[in-house]
Amino acid sequence: MPTEATSDDVWRAMAAVVFDNRDAWRRSVVETSGLPFSRIRVLRRLAKRQMTPKEIAESATMDAPATTVALNDLEDRGLVVREAHPDNRRSKVVSLTDEGRRIVASIDELEDPAPPVFAKLSRSELNALQSILAKLA
Repeated sequence: MPTEATSDDVWRAMAAVVFDNRDAWRRSVVETSGLPFSRIRVLRRLAKRQMTPKEIAESATMDAPATTVALNDLEDRGLVVREAHPDNRRSKVVSLTDEGRRIVASIDELEDPAPPVFAKLSRSELNALQSILAKLA
């Protein structure tokens, strides 16, 4: 009799499907943007909302020095701007510039087709998966 799946089991299986099938898209993103993928990870997070460097580091799982290097690079390229935090003058808040938003938009326009393994799913299974993923967003 099969054992019941844990949330960790399901997460690992879902991550494996994504990681094993996303290389072509990642290459396309790097070629289109001219940026290392680590910078793309920062830009995509900032597309959702402005953040402090600490929030960026936490959400992108980067350490503080790597975050500073990434932000310096993105700022030098004119893709982000750092400003004084409105509630704490000792802190900074980072947001996208118009050019940063343009880069994110160009990435969002890239084709990212489902891998062939998704063809094994029925329409009802795809709808169920979509419904489950909507709950996680």
